[in-house]
Amino acid sequence: MKPALSFQEGPKPLSWQQFPHGDYLRADIERKMEQWLPRMFGYHMLKLGNLSGELNTSISTIKHQVCVAEPGPYTGVVADIDELPFYEHSIDACILSHCLEYHSDPHHILREAHRTLIPGGYIVVTGFNPFSLCGLAQMLPFSGQKLPWTGRFFTPARVKDWLNLLGFEIVSDERFIYSSLARGNRLSRFEFWRTFAKQYLKPMGSVYMLVARKRVAPLTPIKPKWHARPQFAPVKGAGLRQTSKHHYKTCDQENNTNCIK
Repeated sequence: MKPALSFQEGPKPLSWQQFPHGDYLRADIERKMEQWLPRMFGYHMLKLGNLSGELNTSISTIKHQVCVAEPGPYTGVVADIDELPFYEHSIDACILSHCLEYHSDPHHILREAHRTLIPGGYIVVTGFNPFSLCGLAQMLPFSGQKLPWTGRFFTPARVKDWLNLLGFEIVSDERFIYSSLARGNRLSRFEFWRTFAKQYLKPMGSVYMLVARKRVAPLTPIKPKWHARPQFAPVKGAGLRQTSKHHYKTCDQENNTNCIK
């Protein structure tokens, strides 16, 4: 298993047009997100990365949407997506479209998204599935330094493990686009294969989409066990004085001497 942390970064995509069949890829992701965007409520939505900023999310009820990425036509805040300049628990929804593959520390990106999300907030993660035709094409000589194969493809199961460790609840896991996405590959040529794969080979979709929700367990106060203090019993000093006087009197009667009083 390849480590999540890597200091060797390849070319990053700044637009969907840099991918083979990029417009088709973006349109299919938007279609899959349409069923989830109306379920996300709140005031602020973050789109991490230039690709996320180009996605059409106008059907969402969250009106204030900000793209955090490198300078671009859709960028609202220029910052690193693994060091978000936002307060903790201040964002209602977060979208990461093909971000984890092209950054050195994908786990840290998810930690930052988890930090900024409110309890109950949604996160949507899309990426390329290594166990697919697109993932197999990464091992071919022609892929080299070409997008999208310059990134590190992580399995959906591994990304779900990262989300579970951070405290997310996986709500949906979908695979789609049954094609190698090669530039010279006509999508209509493999219509029979796509129909067969959708029915019998669903886990082999070239793109996956994970929808998760942040869960925060409430703190249960533990009631202290109060112990009743023992009742205070005062010393009966009067009884002692009476005993002393009785002793002195006895001393006088027996010895006929003066005793110290």
